[in-house]
Amino acid sequence: MPLAIRGLVDLGPADLDWLHQLVADWQVIADLSVSDLVLWAKTDSGRFVAIAHCRPSGGNTVHLEDVIGRRMPTAREAMAVEAYDGEQILVASDPEWTGTTAVREEYVPVVSDGHAVAIMTRETSVGLIRGGRLGDKLLEDLADSLCTMIAEGTFPIRGAGTVMRHGTPRVADGVVHLDDEGRVRFATPNAYSCFHRLGIDGELEGRQLAEAVTSIIPERTPVDETMAVVLMGRQAWLTEVEVGGAFLSLRSIPLTLGGHRAGAVLLVRDVTEIRRREQVLLNKDATIREVHHRVKNNLQTVSALLRMQGRRATNDETREALAEAERRVATIATVHEALSHNVDETVDFDEVFSSILRGAASVATATGRVTTRLEGKFGVVEADAAQALATVLAELVTNAVEHGLEDRDGVVTVTAQREGSHLEVHVIDDGAGVAPGTIMTGLGTRIIQTLVRGELRGSISWQPADGGQGTDVVVHARLQES
Repeated sequence: MPLAIRGLVDLGPADLDWLHQLVADWQVIADLSVSDLVLWAKTDSGRFVAIAHCRPSGGNTVHLEDVIGRRMPTAREAMAVEAYDGEQILVASDPEWTGTTAVREEYVPVVSDGHAVAIMTRETSVGLIRGGRLGDKLLEDLADSLCTMIAEGTFPIRGAGTVMRHGTPRVADGVVHLDDEGRVRFATPNAYSCFHRLGIDGELEGRQLAEAVTSIIPERTPVDETMAVVLMGRQAWLTEVEVGGAFLSLRSIPLTLGGHRAGAVLLVRDVTEIRRREQVLLNKDATIREVHHRVKNNLQTVSALLRMQGRRATNDETREALAEAERRVATIATVHEALSHNVDETVDFDEVFSSILRGAASVATATGRVTTRLEGKFGVVEADAAQALATVLAELVTNAVEHGLEDRDGVVTVTAQREGSHLEVHVIDDGAGVAPGTIMTGLGTRIIQTLVRGELRGSISWQPADGGQGTDVVVHARLQES
């Protein structure tokens, strides 16, 4: 409900929840009768104010303008009060002329737990033409039944499944009217097309739909356990049927009039193409994950080969170069390991960097005891930026341990501050500080500069840490919005 009118009406939590459920599921009534639905709540002063509005999705609307927040015209309130107090549906004897069209008005009391909580008006253009012919009277009768259930307090149906994954059927997709035994009374042309594509031949009228559908499902085919009760119209729920590669999405709305079962409205939609596209995307996602997994395995193999080669090296310079190469490859492999577990080409960098930080500090050549700390949050980072950022930070942590804390105990702190696409990272050590002429002299530093300016579209700077002891390396990066 709009926040602006909450202070105008006095309704308890249970009544408000009932109205929320109605608004979540009244589109089917608007579409069946090609009518505008307006929900009116009674104010403390006794006037009615519009708190919700629903237009038909497959026809012309009566109200082009927004009516929410407006008070009901005085000329209409007498009938609204009568319907509200008497808890009965009233239809205006004469259509209202709006200047461009005549509108038939129906006043439906919204009853919850035995008392009226609001009024719903159903406003229909007189002589409305739907699809090139006068509106289907059979569909309007179904809308009338649902309005009667609203007045009796049985619609919306408690616990009904009104949402589903992509492909939930609506009135325009296909409608079937079932009797109380699950036999088809009538079906719209679109519904006929849906069941014919599923494999059901011949007429539907008079046939028990559940039997017709189950008869064409091959033996030992797994089916949704809710399929039978939905096809019989016994349960307000959603299900899906698949036969020979054709998929139908089905939604059942049981009708209850005067406390007795009166059949059901069944909405049906052919979702074959939707499910096929979803399957293609699932296969693509699985392929992407497998690629990242194989890349990670290959990088780990390369890392192991570098480690073996380093052990066979005959001089310290070669051994150190191979160890650095092994560490860099292992860092990239860690990112690919994280990418192999999701489908959106992004990683939770806080989780990834925790392991990288521990590994970078443990393999560095400091002789003292080094403690690492991570403060702040990186957030979700896209794949390319994650690889570059991981490599940069691993290099900076390793440099801090090897050079800043070369022969002493110390602490390396990494702080991250993320605001939208801007990321600021500090790598701080409490070691010897920055020696003149040492910046941008080594291979690692050149790698860092290249990645920061290229992949991360940012900048990097070295400065003394607060207090004058140690080094604070500041990295600014521009990332995609998470």
